[in-house]
Amino acid sequence: MLLHHILSLALVQGVTEFLPISSSGHLILTSQVLGWPDQGLIIDIAVHAGTVLAVMLYFWRDMVRILIGCGQLVMFRASAESRLALNLIIATIPVVVIGFLAKSYIETYLRSAEVIAWTTLLFGILLWLTDRFGLTIRRVDHLGVFNALFLGLAQVLALVPGTSRSGITITAARILGMERSEAARFSMLMSVPTILGAGLLSGLDLYDSGDAALQADVFLAVGMSFATALGTIWAFMAWLQRSGFTPFVVYRMVLAAGLFYWVYG
Repeated sequence: MLLHHILSLALVQGVTEFLPISSSGHLILTSQVLGWPDQGLIIDIAVHAGTVLAVMLYFWRDMVRILIGCGQLVMFRASAESRLALNLIIATIPVVVIGFLAKSYIETYLRSAEVIAWTTLLFGILLWLTDRFGLTIRRVDHLGVFNALFLGLAQVLALVPGTSRSGITITAARILGMERSEAARFSMLMSVPTILGAGLLSGLDLYDSGDAALQADVFLAVGMSFATALGTIWAFMAWLQRSGFTPFVVYRMVLAAGLFYWVYG
C-alpha cells in the first residue's frame, strides 16, 4: 500500500475507534470514497491493534486489576478484580464465536456503503434514545454476569460495519443504567480481548504469508493508530465528564444522510 493510504487509514481508525461512530465503517468508506482498493481485514485489524494498545496504556490500572483478577479466578478466589476479569471474559465469548463463524460472510457481503448507511442511522437513533432516557446509577464494579453477557451479545452486532462497536456497547451499557463515562470505560476494556484475539490470528496469517511489504505496512499502521487513539481517548473521556453523546448522534445522522444520497441518489 502507498504511504499516504496507510497514514490516512491509521488516522481515521485512531480518531473513530472509541467514538460511537463506527471505525470499521469509516475505514471502508475512506477507501471507497477516495477510490482506493479495499485494504482488507489484515490492515483493518492492524490499525485496531494500535488503538487497543492505546486503551491498555490509558487504562493501565484496570489492566493490572484484570491480570490480578485472572490469577484469582484460577485460584477460585472471589474479589472485585476477579469479578471484573470474569465479566470481560463472558462479554468476549459471543463475539469470538459468532465472528469466527461469520467472518467470510461479513467480509464478502456486508462491507458496503449501503449497509453502513442503514446501520449508521438506526444505531445512532438507538444511542440517542438510551442516552436521553437511560438512568445513570451504575458503575463498572456493579456489573454482574448476566449484565456482562448482555453487553457481549450487543457487541456481536458490531460485526456489521457501521454499527460501531463502542456505540452499540455504550448503548447497551446505558440501557443497564451505567454512567456515561463508566459505559465508555467498560466498552473500551471490552475491546482489549476481542481485538487482541483478532490481531493474533491475523498476525499468524501475516507471518505465514511471508509478505515483507505487507508486514512493514502493518507495523506503520499500528504505530500511527496508537498515537492518534491515545489522544482521542483522553479527549473523549474528558468530554463525557461534562456532556453526553448527542454530538456523535448528530454526526451519525449527517453521515447517514450523505450516504443515502450517495448510494440511492
